[in-house]
Amino acid sequence: SNMFKLLTWFSMLFVAGSTLVLGQNNTAKDIFILAGQSNMAGRGGVNQGKWDGNIPPECKPKRSILRFTANLDWEVAREPLHVDIDVGKVCGVGPGMAFANEIIRSHRSGTGIIGLVPCAVGGTSINKWGKGSRLYGQLVKRANAALKDGGGTIRAILWYQGESDTLNKDDAETYKGKMVKLIEDLRLDLNLPSLPFIQVALASGEGTNTNIEMVRKAQMGIKMKNVKCVDAKGLPLNADNLHLTTMSEVKLGLKLAYAFLLSFSHFH
Repeated sequence: SNMFKLLTWFSMLFVAGSTLVLGQNNTAKDIFILAGQSNMAGRGGVNQGKWDGNIPPECKPKRSILRFTANLDWEVAREPLHVDIDVGKVCGVGPGMAFANEIIRSHRSGTGIIGLVPCAVGGTSINKWGKGSRLYGQLVKRANAALKDGGGTIRAILWYQGESDTLNKDDAETYKGKMVKLIEDLRLDLNLPSLPFIQVALASGEGTNTNIEMVRKAQMGIKMKNVKCVDAKGLPLNADNLHLTTMSEVKLGLKLAYAFLLSFSHFH
């Protein structure tokens, strides 16, 4: 058991060391912002207020995948990615780690290092994300902080949100206009006029099927440069009929990765 203790200590040292080496802000990274509500923050494996801790191989940590913490530091990324961001909720597996692992696996990360910037918060309607809101301000602040000291390039915003906007018809009907404005505002405030935006068309919602379909139609109907949509519909849901299961989140992460690789991986 002494040998085991020694090995554990060495591996801890190794992880700590790699965190420090890779965590320096001046390491060039391909940065991805994860934003939206609970299905982006991740509820995979969460049942009755507990996360089961199950981490599929597609979501395992790698030294080349970093996470931007709530304290604006880089660390080696691991599930749950949103643990200190979507606070007051139990976070589980989301799409971020599966996404990052697939980008690395395809060797299409320009730098070989991915920086994930989690910003998603459960139960948030699009109104809570509009310019001038706290969440909008947080996203812009975190994105800019992640870039400090030439620390890399923001490659895309991954966006999964809208379940809360299915609660009433009015919100569902006005969703498209608000989403278009949000994309325009973020591109302006991040000073990235052609920043890729990959959004997820809803798999579920809190309101009626009619409203869910209205939001989905809005999401798939946005025709803007460098805006892509992947469809989550049909991915198996938890017992709550609202949140994606762990394996569904993995599949979504892969869908997001393929959308990015197909459309945007010719790194400028």
